[in-house]
Amino acid sequence: MPLPRTRGTALRQQLAELRGPAVPPKALDARALAALAANPGCERRALLDGAGVDKAKLASALGSPSAFGQSQFAFMRGNAFEARVKADGGAELLRLVHERLDPGAEPPTAGVVPDLSAVGPEGRAARTALALREATAAGVWTLLDHPMLALDVAGSPAFLEPDAVVVHPDGGWTVVEIKSFPMLDGSADPAKVGAAARQSAVYVLALEEVGARLGAEPEGRSAQDGAAVPEVRHRVLLVCPKDFSNLPTASAVDIRKQRAVTRRQLARLTRVEDIAAALPEGTCFSPDLPAADLTTAVESVPATYAPECLSACELAFHCRDRSRADGAVTSLGRSLRAELGGLTTVGDVLAAAHGEAGDPDDPAVAALRRAARLRAEALGARASAAREGVVCR
Repeated sequence: MPLPRTRGTALRQQLAELRGPAVPPKALDARALAALAANPGCERRALLDGAGVDKAKLASALGSPSAFGQSQFAFMRGNAFEARVKADGGAELLRLVHERLDPGAEPPTAGVVPDLSAVGPEGRAARTALALREATAAGVWTLLDHPMLALDVAGSPAFLEPDAVVVHPDGGWTVVEIKSFPMLDGSADPAKVGAAARQSAVYVLALEEVGARLGAEPEGRSAQDGAAVPEVRHRVLLVCPKDFSNLPTASAVDIRKQRAVTRRQLARLTRVEDIAAALPEGTCFSPDLPAADLTTAVESVPATYAPECLSACELAFHCRDRSRADGAVTSLGRSLRAELGGLTTVGDVLAAAHGEAGDPDDPAVAALRRAARLRAEALGARASAAREGVVCR
């Protein structure tokens, strides 16, 4: 008699069935997590990302391909710049960390760069945790190049790979984010810096989970290694090209606000197993299925579309078409949706404005009716002036 599957094993099997037979999972990166946290009410994205579904391929199979992403040229330029920053054992990168974040520490002379290679993301995450523990106990400048971190998201692990993590001589940990957009006269595009800060906040949360696990180790092991509970610093280092050159420069970015928002939003996400349990039996999101079957599968998971999704989700065009067809107010923006209260469709809004439906005591309904009266008066005055030959400006 076979042994019963554990809850975790059963969930992984169910998510694999949702992806489709022999379809490998797509890794959930920090950029996707930052976008996921920005729209925590979207069960569709939570499930697809949690199951490792490739949303770009899914969107193409649905007939609504995504239209954003990094160009090949920008990708190659970013890789070349990152290699320059990390050359010579990360000497320049460690110098920037010391200069911008920890000038009181001993200057880095020869930093340690541990080998983080291992089999699979789970193995790499375990190797990263071991390297962090050893570097914290050693008390020397240490550069972890592309470490692997695990973060629990909606009940399933997401494996994240920051550009670098630096361990200070005092045992503190700093996230380093390397971007290819320029820093002109010491400042960069605020929108791009904000996106980098939100992405770094996800890495900081994952590092905090690693630190919490290390701090919870048996006392004998921690005491033997001489390692205290590590401090994950709330200022990250953003490294960019200086002006129009390829020389690196850096700025310290305080991500406490982004970290708090991301933690709160991720905590509000509906657990993946709860969403999956409500799906019809046999639901599958394999891009090899006919478009009609895929559409049925995707529509079986509730979505919360907003215009902001166009720059953050590969399924945005598909969800926008459905949202417009349903007359959902959210297709006009989250701020407008919040102002309208219980009026969730454009039809409900128009009916309330014309006095055909809605509670007159509802502030939203009262405001709509007043706006409708003012509009009618303005149009009536303009029509009267036109009849009398008066030009209204």
